Amino acid sequence: MSHDLSLAQNHAFQLARTLMIPVTLFKSGDAYGALPSNELDDGDDVEFIHEFDPYERGPAQ
Repeated sequence: MSHDLSLAQNHAFQLARTLMIPVTLFKSGDAYGALPSNELDDGDDVEFIHEFDPYERGPAQ
């Protein structure tokens, strides 16, 4: 868990690229976290922010 959104986004992106599976960035309380998307349930008490999909193509940066 991280209190820095930018750091949590970077970790979620890198985790998705390393594991080659979708990873969800979420907020719980005042901290941010990342987990493989298949490990989160709709009933979990978290706010979903973004899902990083390693197979999704986007513009080069």
